[in-house]
Amino acid sequence: MTHIDPDTQLILGNSNKRFSGVTSTMLQVLPHQKKLMKTLILGKHHLPDDTRCLTFLQFTKLCKQPLPEGNPRIFHARRNDEMIQALIAKNLFAAKIKIVFTSTAQRHHSKFTRWLMSKMDAIITTCTAANSYLKKPADIIIPHGIDIDTYTPSVKQPSDTLNIGVFGRIRPSKGIDLLIDAIIPVLKNHPHVKLNICGETTPKFQPYLNDQKQKITTAGLENQVNYLGKVTFAELPNLYRNTDIVCAVSRNEGYGLTPLEAMASGAAVLTSEAGAWKDIVQNGVHGYCVPTGDTQAIQEKLECMINNPANLIKMGLAGRKHIEEHYTNNKEAHRLCEFFTKLQQSST
Repeated sequence: MTHIDPDTQLILGNSNKRFSGVTSTMLQVLPHQKKLMKTLILGKHHLPDDTRCLTFLQFTKLCKQPLPEGNPRIFHARRNDEMIQALIAKNLFAAKIKIVFTSTAQRHHSKFTRWLMSKMDAIITTCTAANSYLKKPADIIIPHGIDIDTYTPSVKQPSDTLNIGVFGRIRPSKGIDLLIDAIIPVLKNHPHVKLNICGETTPKFQPYLNDQKQKITTAGLENQVNYLGKVTFAELPNLYRNTDIVCAVSRNEGYGLTPLEAMASGAAVLTSEAGAWKDIVQNGVHGYCVPTGDTQAIQEKLECMINNPANLIKMGLAGRKHIEEHYTNNKEAHRLCEFFTKLQQSST
C-alpha cells in the first residue's frame, strides 16, 4: 500500500500505458524534482520500482485537504486525459489543487483541448514556436533538458572518416528523405564521409525507408551509408560521441531532444527550424539551423561543415558548454519547481 505523505506538494499525471516522449521527459526530470518538492505520481505506468504512485481514489482523498500551511497542491498534466482527471478531482471531489498543463504541440489545438486549457490555473510551454500556437501566451516557457552525465563528449581523435548521423524513428515527419536528397551530392564530393541512419522503422514506414535506400543505391553510394536500425538507449551515448555532425531536419517536432543529446556529446549539429531547435542552436557556433524543408540549405551547410573539420570540434565544445549552462534536467526541474512554488503561494 502506498504511503501517502500529507506533505506531498506535487502530483504528476502519468496516464499513458504506451511509453512516449512525454513519458520519457517526465521520468528524466522526476529524480531532480523529487529532491526539490515532495512528489507523487498518478498512475503506475513505466515507473522505476522505487517510485511511489497513487490511484485516482488516493489522489482525491489526499487532495481534499490543503497542505499544512494552507497552500493547494500542484497537479502537473501533460496530456488531455490528465487535465480531465484533475478537473474531475477539483470540481467533483473538491480537491484543493492548482492544475498546470504543459503544451509542446506546434500546431493549433482542437476546440476541446483549448477548452480544457482554459480551465487550467497555469500553462507552461517549452519553446517560442510552441508558444506561438497558443491563443493566449503561456505563463512561462521552460525548455526541456537532458542528462549531461549520460551524454558526454569524448576526445576527438584524427580520423580518415567523417561521420554524419541521424537519430530517431524513420518516418516522413523526421525529414529523412530531405536529408538523403541533400546529402547524395555531398557524399559524391567527399568519399571519406559516412552517413549512419539510426532509428526504428515500423512496418507502416518500411516502404518509405526502402525508397530512401533506393536513392542511395541508384547514386552508387551504398558503401557510404549505414542503416543501424533500432538501437537501445544504452548504445546511444557512444554512437553520439563517435559522430562528427548530427542532423535533425524534421518537418515537425514537439520539442526534439536529439540535437541537445548530440551537443552534450560534443557533436556539431545541423537542424531544421522545427521543434525548439531555433531557440537552441546558434548558427555558426553550435552548427546551423536551416529553414524547415529547405534541401538546398541542408546541402550547402553540410558542405560548409565538412570543409572545415577543425571548426566541427569547436562547435562540439561550444555545444557542450551551451547544454551545461541552459539545458540540463536539473535546471528544468528547478525552473518547474520554482514556478509551482510561486503558484502555490499566490493562493494565500
